[in-house]
Amino acid sequence: MDYAASNSSELKVFFAKSRSPTRRSTEEADRLTEDILQPLVAGDEFEEEEFEGSGEITYTLSEAVEKIGFGKFQIKMLLIVGFFTIADALEMMLLSILGPTIRCIWHLPAWKEAMVTTVVFVGMMFGSSFWGWLADRYGRKTVIVICATWIFYFGFISSFSPHYYWIIALRCLVGFGIGGAPLSTTLLAEFLPSSARSYCILSLSFFWSIGSCFTVGIAMAVMPTLGWRWLLGILSLPLLCFILMSFWLPESVRYLVTAGEKEKALIMLQKTARTNKKELPCGYLQDAGENGKQGRIADLFSPEYRKTTILLWFIWVNLAFTYYGIVLMTTEMYQGLNESEESGGGSCNADSNSVKNPDCGCQLLTVTDYTDMMWTTLAEFPGIIVTMLCIEKLGRKKTMAVQFLLTAMCYFLLFICSGRTLMTVFIFGVRGFISGAFQGFYVYTPEVYPTVVRALALGCCSAMARIGAMVTPFISQVLLRVSLRLALGVYGVTSLVCVAFTLMLPIETTGRPMVVSFEPFSRSFSLL
Repeated sequence: MDYAASNSSELKVFFAKSRSPTRRSTEEADRLTEDILQPLVAGDEFEEEEFEGSGEITYTLSEAVEKIGFGKFQIKMLLIVGFFTIADALEMMLLSILGPTIRCIWHLPAWKEAMVTTVVFVGMMFGSSFWGWLADRYGRKTVIVICATWIFYFGFISSFSPHYYWIIALRCLVGFGIGGAPLSTTLLAEFLPSSARSYCILSLSFFWSIGSCFTVGIAMAVMPTLGWRWLLGILSLPLLCFILMSFWLPESVRYLVTAGEKEKALIMLQKTARTNKKELPCGYLQDAGENGKQGRIADLFSPEYRKTTILLWFIWVNLAFTYYGIVLMTTEMYQGLNESEESGGGSCNADSNSVKNPDCGCQLLTVTDYTDMMWTTLAEFPGIIVTMLCIEKLGRKKTMAVQFLLTAMCYFLLFICSGRTLMTVFIFGVRGFISGAFQGFYVYTPEVYPTVVRALALGCCSAMARIGAMVTPFISQVLLRVSLRLALGVYGVTSLVCVAFTLMLPIETTGRPMVVSFEPFSRSFSLL
């Protein structure tokens, strides 16, 4: 096969590697970029101007992702993002240990103990929208690395806090960085074919649970001898490892296309295809969204997405409200049960004054408390597995609605006067079902919005979730000491409301291609 001769270097035509002989040495430096910029077409010789004037073959980004499929490239991404999820879980599960510890050491009242958790979520609320907005303009990878560096720095120096107000300020800044953690889920989702997307994102829950178990295990070993400062310092170190691992983290191809960086997007697509030992589709990559506008919060309330946005915001508030509520409530319920039994009130005395009053005395977490926390964390694994088995067969909406319903049922079952074992079973049910619903919405939310607002939308949903998480310490740690049944009823009722709201979502994303852009006041969508 002969190459077409041309006196202008700008009119050189190169064919795909699978159709071309070895190039001359002068062409080797530009081989990668020039190969992927050319189409796979039939014939021996073409002039670029003639081809552009004809009806060329094109493919969308979704078609490229589907053709490349799931392989080694996605597995490597999953492990890197999963490690970041573990590091994120370390900082979050720390809250259920840090609050009771510094309350005892610094003799804090109940509301100050609750504030230790609340300020973290205040920071996350502001950080979520900020990092999401930044990622839609400067790229997912860049912002994720900045977030990890931010969390590591402020997490580590918070271990040197001299008094209560320093720990409040520094943990709030840690929360601001954690607000950007969901961007890693967005980045992973944009490289996944539809057949593997839900399973891969749900698998991140396993990494979260591993991180949660690791937190409790390290606390059990470190707290009795070294104390909480060493615990904070040790648990921040995995973030430093992730920063080093981020060298192998790719930038989002969908972001590159939307930002007009088509050449970089094509290079990344070929790298992905080569790693998976697959080929790209024939033709040119479509320019859809190449010069499209970047996302704005107002776009989330366009006619196509207004109802979805309002419903999702309320649902995400309750997801964090319920999940972190049961995390914080578990230790309180076990300690209250122990004190009731020791005082002769029995396990039915949950609403009496025998429930632990943190303003009187000082009781550090015991080995039994850490063991119970470990068991409740392990309860997330079956919830995740059930979600993975059902989310493709039943669909996103039905699966998550059922999980909210079962969460509410388990909360109401905790009203029953029961012993420690049965209470543990019901707590496991709440923890498992709500964690499955949480991960289900981490699948659904990036799928339902276009690329131009996807990170911003997930960031806003995450910010709304932090409102629920900010409130929940005052229900699970303060109101609980007034009336256990009242606290449980609040969580049960809000979960029932979310059953209806989930079923009211107008879009089912199961098997639906990801959307790259949209016209604000029409139903003309561009699919990539």
